[in-house]
Amino acid sequence: MGRKRVVSSYALFLVALLQCRFLAVAILDPLDFLALQLIRKSLNDLPGSNFLASWDFTSDPCNFTGVYCESDKVVALNLGDQRAGFPGLTGRIDPAIGKLSALTEFSIVPGGVFGRLPRLFSQLKNLRILAITRNFISGNIPASLGRLRSLKTLDLSYNRLTGRIPRSIGTLPELTNLIFCHNNLSGSVPPFLSQALTRLDLKRNALTGSLPDSFPPSLQLFSLSWNKLTGPVDGVLSQLDQLNFVDLSFNRFTGSIPVPLFSFPIINLHLQRNSFDGLVQLSDQVPVSLVDRLLSASLQTLYLQHNYLTGIEINPTAEIPRSISLCIQYNCMVPPVQTPCPLKGETEKTRPTALCNEWKG
Repeated sequence: MGRKRVVSSYALFLVALLQCRFLAVAILDPLDFLALQLIRKSLNDLPGSNFLASWDFTSDPCNFTGVYCESDKVVALNLGDQRAGFPGLTGRIDPAIGKLSALTEFSIVPGGVFGRLPRLFSQLKNLRILAITRNFISGNIPASLGRLRSLKTLDLSYNRLTGRIPRSIGTLPELTNLIFCHNNLSGSVPPFLSQALTRLDLKRNALTGSLPDSFPPSLQLFSLSWNKLTGPVDGVLSQLDQLNFVDLSFNRFTGSIPVPLFSFPIINLHLQRNSFDGLVQLSDQVPVSLVDRLLSASLQTLYLQHNYLTGIEINPTAEIPRSISLCIQYNCMVPPVQTPCPLKGETEKTRPTALCNEWKG
């Protein structure tokens, strides 16, 4: 009898253990469980990566690498090894992503993920961060992303996206960071309504046309370089007194450089390779002159080369600190100070007279 009781107790223990195991699996909401299964089937590790090795659906998915849960719902999904230099993933993003109704954060590390962005992202009403960078995502940016009214960071940089930036993206009320650089987006830059927007990075696309009349005054990083944008910028830039990084280089902007710009807390200012003209007047009109900022090294980079500027008020005897990157070559003036330009900068000091109306007389 004693032996039977021991065997019976052991059997009950095994049953209880199995029940606990299946209970652990059943903790997650069934819809989330099925969504994760479909997402897993559509992705694979690149050679050298074993990120998905822990995704064994006989155990609790909330313990999978990159999966974060609260209660019975998935709230964050960070796909791929976050360590620098590690291989990422390949495959497509399954539309089942839209079934993770409590998701607040979704990211994919650099890798080989391809295909279009699923339109069902628009169902993730709680999403605050969407970051898929340095992969091979193609096609248009879904206008339905404008329904993600809680979205704060949208980073789709270094992909193969085409088409226009949907105007609905500009209406996102909580948007703080918008990073679409290094794609092949076309059309104009839409207006942005979020008064919390601090970073706007659209460099290296194929954007055209003039800029909107205004941008949120909260902007601190403003990068539109290597596009085909045109028109004046003085009215736009004069309103953005929180800027600390500006790169409008390699466009077709015209008109004058606004005087107030040099009193803003800008550390890096890149305006080269445009068609700006006129005299850069500073000392008498700006509380903290450009010269003072250069000499104090609070302005680290100033690139004005390859425009049509006719003068800049810098004393020829001023000693520019070596830590400063200053280039004002190839304008319609003789540079008042001689400073080394970047290695790929201008070798000619001034524009030919024939290209400068100011010098034609």
